[in-house]
Amino acid sequence: MASRKQLRELGLFDARAPRYTSYPPANHFNGNVSPETTAQWLQAVPEGQRVSLYVHIPYCRRLCWFCACRTQGTSTDRPLVPYLAQLKAELALVDRHLPENVLISQIHLGGGTPTLLPPDLIAELGAELRDFRPLAEDLEFSVEIDPTEVDQARINALRDAGMTRASIGVQDFDESVQNAIGRMQSFEQTRDVVEMLRNASVKSINMDILYGLPHQTRERMSNSVQAVLSLNPDRVALYGYAHVPWMAKRQVMIPADALPDAETRLDLFDIARDLFVADGYDEIGIDHYALPSDSLSIAAERGTMHRNFQGYTDDTAEVLIGIGASAISRYPQGFAQNISTSSQYATAISEGRLATARGHAMSDDDRLRSDMIEELMCSFSLDLPRMSAKHGVPVETLRSMCENMVVRFRDHLTVSGDKIQLSDTARLIARLCAQEIDGYHMPEGRHSRAL
Repeated sequence: MASRKQLRELGLFDARAPRYTSYPPANHFNGNVSPETTAQWLQAVPEGQRVSLYVHIPYCRRLCWFCACRTQGTSTDRPLVPYLAQLKAELALVDRHLPENVLISQIHLGGGTPTLLPPDLIAELGAELRDFRPLAEDLEFSVEIDPTEVDQARINALRDAGMTRASIGVQDFDESVQNAIGRMQSFEQTRDVVEMLRNASVKSINMDILYGLPHQTRERMSNSVQAVLSLNPDRVALYGYAHVPWMAKRQVMIPADALPDAETRLDLFDIARDLFVADGYDEIGIDHYALPSDSLSIAAERGTMHRNFQGYTDDTAEVLIGIGASAISRYPQGFAQNISTSSQYATAISEGRLATARGHAMSDDDRLRSDMIEELMCSFSLDLPRMSAKHGVPVETLRSMCENMVVRFRDHLTVSGDKIQLSDTARLIARLCAQEIDGYHMPEGRHSRAL
C-alpha cells in the first residue's frame, strides 16, 4: 500500500474524479437522444436476449440531506397511486417496441424510497412486472429498503412480488452523525428489519455505509461498522460521501466545517476496510465487500463482474431498461434518461410517448474507452491484446491511450508485455487511473472526491 506521502503526491487528496458507474458519466448526456432514438434502440434488442429492469420510485417521506439522488418529499400516499399508473403506462409504451421473447434476468426497485408503497401497490407493481415479459429462472429481484419506512406487511408483499435481495441504507449508526445528515435510524430498527427479511426467506441482504460524513471520527466509524457486521449482511457497499451542494441543494443543510479532511477520510476508509476484511469479507472493486458465497464475490473471482449505476454488479445483461422519472436505460447503442421532473414525466406518458429527455449515443471510441475503464474499475488491470481483438484497434494505439496513466502512476502498476496490472494501491487510485483514459476528462472541482 502506498504511503500517505505518495498518495498526496499522486493528488488523491485534492483530486475530483467520477465514480465511473457509466462512461461517459451522466453529466455528459445531452438532448440528442430522443424518444424516437429510444424506440429504435428497444426495437434493436435481439430476440431471446436477457434484459434487466430498473424501476425508480422518486418519493421519500423525508429528504435526507446527504442524498444527491433524484427524489421528492411527500407526507401522504396521495401521489403514489397516479405514479404507479404512470409506471404501468410506460411499461406498455416500452412493450410496443421491445421484442416479445426477451427474458428479464434482473429487476431493481430503487429510489427514493420504494418501501413507501403500501402493500396493495407493491402487489400491483409486482404483478405488472411479472406480466411484462417472462422472468428468468435465476431472476434476481433487489429492492432498496429504508428501515424507518417498512413493516412486515410491506416485506411480505415484496417477497410475494419476487424480491430475492434487499439493500438496506445504513450510512452511520452514530446519533450525532445522523442528526447532521438528516437521517435518524436506530440500530434496533435496522436489526428488526433484517430479522423480518430473513424470516420472509429473502435470500440476500446488502447494506450501504458512508465514510466522510460530518462529525464522523475513527471511533464512531469503527462502532458503526462493527454494528453492521453484527447483522451479518451478505454484501456491503462502502461509499465516500460526496459533498456537492451545487448539484444537490439539500446538502447546504450539512455543516461543511464538520466534514473530515481528506486524510481523515482515508483513515475512516481504512478502519472500515480492515474490519470487513478481518471478518472474512472479500474486497470487491473499489468500494464493495462480500462474503465468499455471495454472487458478486463469485463474479469478481470469475472475471464476470460489471459496473453500472447501482455500482458493482454480477448482471451480465447488455440492456438495462429504466422505468420511471429520471430513470436511466443502457443499450449497446448508448444511454437514455427519462425526464427528471415527475409532473413532466407524467405529461409525456399521458400523451403516449416515451419519456426520454436526454442521453448519449456511443461512438466506437466511447465503447473502447468504456470497456477499458470498466476493466480497470473491476479487475485493476488492462489486457491490451484482448481489447485490441475485441475492438479492432491496434495495440500500439491502446498503448498510446494508456501512456499518461503509465507515466503518472508508474510506481503503482506493473507493465508486463501489453498487460497492465495495478498494485494494491489500486482501490485508492483506480478512479484517477480511469480518468487518464477518459476522453471527456471532467473539469476540476465539479465531481466527487477520488476517495
